[in-house]
Amino acid sequence: MVFLHGYMSCKESFYYQIKYFARRHEVIAFDFPGFGRSSPIATPFSVGDYALWLGKFLKNVGVGRAYFIAHSFGARVAVRFLAEEDVCEKLVITGGAGFVKERSPSYMRRVKAYRRVKKFFPRFAEKHFGSEEYRKLSPVMKESYKKIVNEDLSRSAERIKCPTLLVYGADDVVTPFSEEGERFSATIPDNRLIVMRGDHFCFSQYPEIFNSHVSGFFGDK
Repeated sequence: MVFLHGYMSCKESFYYQIKYFARRHEVIAFDFPGFGRSSPIATPFSVGDYALWLGKFLKNVGVGRAYFIAHSFGARVAVRFLAEEDVCEKLVITGGAGFVKERSPSYMRRVKAYRRVKKFFPRFAEKHFGSEEYRKLSPVMKESYKKIVNEDLSRSAERIKCPTLLVYGADDVVTPFSEEGERFSATIPDNRLIVMRGDHFCFSQYPEIFNSHVSGFFGDK
């Protein structure tokens, strides 16, 4: 069973799942390059770059077919990777994202303002534009972040061959189930969508509920 953590997160975010599923499965959890205890990235990574890295990592540790549990950014990587590699028995996506939405006029005005300010006052622009999460990133990670969020995974999602369980928190405002969850449900061929208590980290907030849904999906006894 392979765990893929979210952005600005690490393998420890799956503490309750690792502890629970390790009783029945061989568990593999790691930190993606640039996160947790892994080495920093020297050049910006796209979702595709992370997918290539994942393939090499799994080959190096001797993983063939496996179950995958992926959160948020990890779900982006899983979708991109599994669209090309048929190595998944069953896939669980929680708080997943991967669709580029049409930009609102207000968003585009803010982008233009950022570009104008950055041209003359780059330090001011970096400190006052973008989310708090984004402003905390290193220059390389900021460029990587831009690549990641602007990569649309619609076609990759259509190519997922394995049964997929989509689990979203009812109060998730980062990746709302009414947007990302329902879009994945309409795109991935064989899937089931569950909305449970909690927010973007519902699997950590209510591990008993989440683990029960996933255990039933995997057919654990």
